[in-house]
Amino acid sequence: MDRWRIKKGDTVLVIAGKDKGAKGEVLSVLREERRVTVKGVNICLRHKKPAMNNPGGLVKIEKSIHASNVMLVDATDGKPTRVGIKLIDGKKVRVSKRTDSVIS
Repeated sequence: MDRWRIKKGDTVLVIAGKDKGAKGEVLSVLREERRVTVKGVNICLRHKKPAMNNPGGLVKIEKSIHASNVMLVDATDGKPTRVGIKLIDGKKVRVSKRTDSVIS
């Protein structure tokens, strides 16, 4: 995936895996590994040792999932959409293939 169409802050729908059907906000994008971290998806329990200000115990964290398992949600109708690139005023912008509207 040379052109990234999902960015931090986008709302995405998980289309494959154990959390299929879940919607969430993209927290981070790992381009080299082609993975994204989505809020509330792929929750994992980690054991943390107590530290100076941290009592420790079990902590829930979001792990990353592969970028091909998510699809961008169109802001106009809330349904998943493919993303295209168009030139508008000499700048490349992301465009929803579903409604042909510009994605901010």
